[in-house]
Amino acid sequence: MSFSSEVKEELAKHISPARHCQIAELAALMHFCGQYGRDENGRYTIGFQTENEAVVRKGFTILKKTFNIENGVSRQEKDLRGIFQKIGNLDEPVSRMLLKSTCCQRAFLRGAFLSVGSMSDPKKSYHLEFDCTDRAKAEQLQEVIGAFGIESKIILRKKYYVVYLKEGSGIVDLLNVCGAPVSLMNLENTRILKEMRNSVNRRVNCETANIAKTVNAAARQVEDIEYIRAHYGFQNLPAALREMALIRLENPDTPLKELGECFTPPIGKSGVNHRLRKLSELAEKLRSGS
Repeated sequence: MSFSSEVKEELAKHISPARHCQIAELAALMHFCGQYGRDENGRYTIGFQTENEAVVRKGFTILKKTFNIENGVSRQEKDLRGIFQKIGNLDEPVSRMLLKSTCCQRAFLRGAFLSVGSMSDPKKSYHLEFDCTDRAKAEQLQEVIGAFGIESKIILRKKYYVVYLKEGSGIVDLLNVCGAPVSLMNLENTRILKEMRNSVNRRVNCETANIAKTVNAAARQVEDIEYIRAHYGFQNLPAALREMALIRLENPDTPLKELGECFTPPIGKSGVNHRLRKLSELAEKLRSGS
């Protein structure tokens, strides 16, 4: 099962005890994936267009609790007048009257994710989105998400207006708002592991780069010293530089700090670096014919 399906399974089990919250969630389910229809006898039917059975079960559970409408039962228009009045025209955004309280907004977002939401596997990337059929519904969804301090964006993709989040922290906050604590913890654990791996990789890359830099610098120093020996002679060097040249040739891979400990008495890293720089400058002068 995908991570997105796991989130929906968890949200489908969450039934708010308050009727007004149930109606707000039902409104989201109906407006995003629900439909009114008629059967061959002219009686009205209500259904949900989704491949997720958990979402269908959730929708009819709320219908039963709020309006006493059974799954698969068709009714006369007068029997459904109450739900028509509450839920409204499915081609329009949900009535703001149903979303006045924070708890109802949470229920609305839960229903919206169950209907048209999806989420990528957090092990690969952070991405959560809602695919809306018209811009007005997408903008209402973005507004409700923003009411919880969560930033989302809208993009037109083919025939859908997609409301999406790409920040891991924002997705965590939205899962918390919708009421999916188990999925939230799974996501957080994945985020922690990814951050630890990234931190270790950055450190390894940094250390590898430093080692490569040190090795390359040491190779250039040895090359300069050998050039000086061949074209100038160690006997012409000052005693301090001659000693430095000999010690570096004997220890071609040794770091500067450890090189300083080879002197008697020992000298510091800055002293070693100063002497090697003098040797490098001399080699460059010899190469240029100065």
